[in-house]
Amino acid sequence: MPYWRLSGFYLFYFASLGALLPFWGLYLKDRGFAPSEIGELMAVIMFTKLVAPNVWGWIADHTGRRMPIVRLASLLALITFGGVFYAEGFWMLALVMMLFSFFWNASLPQFEAVTLSYLGDQIQQYSRVRLWGSIGFIIAVVGLGYLIDQMEVGLVPMAVLVLYLGLWLNSLVVPEQGARMPHHEQGSILAVMKRKEVIAFLAACFLMQASHSAYYAFYSIYMEEHGYSSTLIGQLWALGVVAEVLVFLVMHRLLHRWGARKVVIISLLIAVVRWVIVGSAPDQLFLVLLAQVMHAATFGTFHAAAIHLVHHFFVGKHQGRGQALYSSISFGGGGAFGSLLSGYLWTGIGPGPTYWVAAGYALLAMLIVWRWLNHEAA
Repeated sequence: MPYWRLSGFYLFYFASLGALLPFWGLYLKDRGFAPSEIGELMAVIMFTKLVAPNVWGWIADHTGRRMPIVRLASLLALITFGGVFYAEGFWMLALVMMLFSFFWNASLPQFEAVTLSYLGDQIQQYSRVRLWGSIGFIIAVVGLGYLIDQMEVGLVPMAVLVLYLGLWLNSLVVPEQGARMPHHEQGSILAVMKRKEVIAFLAACFLMQASHSAYYAFYSIYMEEHGYSSTLIGQLWALGVVAEVLVFLVMHRLLHRWGARKVVIISLLIAVVRWVIVGSAPDQLFLVLLAQVMHAATFGTFHAAAIHLVHHFFVGKHQGRGQALYSSISFGGGGAFGSLLSGYLWTGIGPGPTYWVAAGYALLAMLIVWRWLNHEAA
């Protein structure tokens, strides 16, 4: 297994995410966009995840060649992102964001399928490869937060462009060999999706990501309004991902001991508590730090367990589209819905209640998993 080449892709992909998500809202605010417009623009990025992973997943599953798709998508994301430097006004920027995110969002689900095929029966070791994505995120968010304080938020697009270049270059050195899936008779993809446990799982993923949307779109703005510097904001984001990395190191043991269903339920319960704290105590540094440490569960353990369940539910020829469905329904559908609504809620009912609504999403997801995702299915 080409461990370092696989890990390198995750490092650059999530480093670009670390440059984009925490600071893109601040960048848009600096360009004069209102909270509702910021929510709509962030929703554009998430909305493309509804379409892109499934389009590219269908192509990959029918050709059996995932890495050429990953390379092409990474290159086109790099090229189209350049339009950010020239886009003027809401609609032009929305078009550019739609284009680059369509290609950027296409690459990760197919690369996940490549990684899982290399791992084979050692699926529990996924977290050891994926943790390099968290390390990349930490480096980007801490470094960029410091640079923004020293310079200006306008450097965010250039940082993202450089990281997209690194992502494309890294994709060129990951071999295609080993990325082919064994054939399993599983019926049609629709037959798999109609199973009640699969519906429950995907609904929970949708709601969990929707609960994170106000965090991704507005947390940096929220903290800045409460007097936190960009450097400290970057460190807060990094703290959450450091906790996530530590969890990834032992995730295979947690899955083996508790099973994916229990891990998902605990992750959702912690998410409820986290968003209540974020919405209620932004000025209490200890509680702010505690909420960020909870990212280890609300993203880290949940995502690792979700990948495990996708690998369990979607096998053989459906693996690529299974990864695409997980990405599109959770990060795409849930992310777009949550970002769009949080932008309106932010102006309408205020920041604190917006995070309480996010806690409600996570609570509903926990009840769905507890009721319909049974032990045998997971």
